[in-house]
Formats: sequence, C-alpha cells, structure tokens
Amino acid sequence: MNRLKKGDQVIVTAGKDKGRRGTVLDLVGARVLVEGINVAKKHMRGNPNAGVAGGIIEKEMPLHTSNIMLYNPVTKKGDRVGFKTLGDGKKVRIFRSNGEVIDV
Repeated sequence: MNRLKKGDQVIVTAGKDKGRRGTVLDLVGARVLVEGINVAKKHMRGNPNAGVAGGIIEKEMPLHTSNIMLYNPVTKKGDRVGFKTLGDGKKVRIFRSNGEVIDV
C-alpha cells in the first residue's frame, strides 16, 4: 500500500512552491504530479499535419515524494502517514499526529 494515492490533498514542503496545496493527479514511481504545482514553461514545435499549434505551454512537472506531505484537514498542516490494520483485517492509512483514519 502506498502512502499517497491519486486524488489526495497534499502540501509542498520544499522547493519554489513550498507551502502550497494541491491534488495528486498521477504517481510516477517516486515522483508525484500535483495539480497547479511546479509549473514549467515548455516550448512546443507546431505540427501543421496534425493540426497542433506551436508556442509556449505551461505544464505541471513531477515532484519527488520526499518534498510533499499529506494534508490533514483537522490540524490544517502537512502530516506523516502510517498504517494500521483494523479488526476486520483491512489495512488503512492513518495520520501520525492524531491517529485518524484516512481511508474508510
């Protein structure tokens, strides 16, 4: 089980976007794509045969998982993630600060 999942609210702990919040769009190995975070300008060449216009586009680039934390809405801060097995044998993620279950 991974500590982060698609759709999780995360907060950036390091880099140019430190302190900003966003939603996880995709997990790529040890890197995470977060909506609206770590936006870079990319120069694209146009392709008239495919009908693609050239120019400068902005796209989100992946962040390393060590530079983000899961956002805890109770404490309104980033929080570490732990794991716990419930009585019925189901493994769930919990917040380390208050022990609250993330997955229900």
